[in-house]
Amino acid sequence: MDNPTLNRFFSLHYLRPFVIAGVVFLHLILLHQAGSNNPLGVPSIYDRIPFYPYFYVKDLFGLFVFILLFSFFVIYSPNYLGHSDNYIEANPLVTPAHIVPE
Repeated sequence: MDNPTLNRFFSLHYLRPFVIAGVVFLHLILLHQAGSNNPLGVPSIYDRIPFYPYFYVKDLFGLFVFILLFSFFVIYSPNYLGHSDNYIEANPLVTPAHIVPE
């Protein structure tokens, strides 16, 4: 692996989040235009659930619940999901017990 390979690898990994954000934005535009309960693409004005306020409010409620749950773990119990081996002081002369030869 030389410099051109690393440049391409870095470029692809740098651009991927922007491409994903663009696809998500395009998806929201198409969802807003066609509606979500129209799988056959039949143009119908009367049999449609509007994007706002139904889906918008539902997604915001889910986001707030996630932020509340995430904030609880971050603020009140940050070590709850951690592992007890993280508190053992590192010793470069001792191999951890879970690392064994095959």
